Amino acid sequence: MQAQDVMTTWAATIPADATVQEAAKLMLERRISALPVMDGKDRVIGIVSEGDLVRRSELGTDAARSWWLRAFADDAARDYLKTHGATVREVMTRPVVSVRRTTPLHEIARLLEKHRIKRVPVLEAGRLLGIVSRADLVRRLAMTPARPTPRAAGDRALKRAVLKETQKAGLDLLYVNVTVEQGVVHLWGGVGSPVEQRALRAAARAPQGARKVEDHTFVIPLRMAAGLGSV
Repeated sequence: MQAQDVMTTWAATIPADATVQEAAKLMLERRISALPVMDGKDRVIGIVSEGDLVRRSELGTDAARSWWLRAFADDAARDYLKTHGATVREVMTRPVVSVRRTTPLHEIARLLEKHRIKRVPVLEAGRLLGIVSRADLVRRLAMTPARPTPRAAGDRALKRAVLKETQKAGLDLLYVNVTVEQGVVHLWGGVGSPVEQRALRAAARAPQGARKVEDHTFVIPLRMAAGLGSV
């Protein structure tokens, strides 16, 4: 199994020049813990996560560094930017650990463990295709039978067909992830209304080969949805 089989394809992103407050608000509203950071050419140049935002001067959590750490000027400067920087560019983590769409899941798991990170972007020529997180791997594990039968290629084709149907239906899948396992289509994430939820289920049932649709989505509250366009 590969990254393209489990990745969340409509990943929320944030521009490098956005403020740290905008990043925090976006993560809170979309119930995510990190955002890929984009430059002006839509290339991923970093990741900003909750971990990058917990030590801040505004919160009084910017603890003083030990005297021996202050002896290293570069480290001290980076630490100051993390706690006082105003923009995402100043606090984000880089370089970005990334994978390709064909990267095997065992290699992704190794990277997550080696770098002690929770997610990796899936890139192609610097462009963001999706995100694979620990949650995606755990989700796939929960869906995998004890003795899986080989039909990964068929599942990929079915996933592409489902995504094509959702485009026909005019659905915005910014907060939705579609995964397919043994012909069963799983829908995850948030939708804008009950009508969109029903349309999403119908689109998932439409392609030939879809044996069953498991809907795990939730309806995003109106108050939360109204604030999503402000960043």
